[in-house]
Amino acid sequence: MSDFQTYLAKRKEVDPELADNYDEGYQAFKFGALLKEARKDAGLTQLDLASKLHTQKSAISRIENHSEDVKLSTLERFASALGKKLEIHLV
Repeated sequence: MSDFQTYLAKRKEVDPELADNYDEGYQAFKFGALLKEARKDAGLTQLDLASKLHTQKSAISRIENHSEDVKLSTLERFASALGKKLEIHLV
């Protein structure tokens, strides 16, 4: 375990609010990173994808960098523009 992971584990033990907020924030970050990776794998820039979705480049950036509150319909259009399907799993 890295020094950061050790530190984070100890902080989470003593600060439940940090634990909740960190985990939620990390999941949103991870999801945005997956969207960005899929776009890049498709060989598209944010501007290219925005054009396909009839939106602004800033909207694509916002989805990729702040993906905690994105509509399902937007995600479906995002995936479709990349030639992908959106699947949702509850765990």
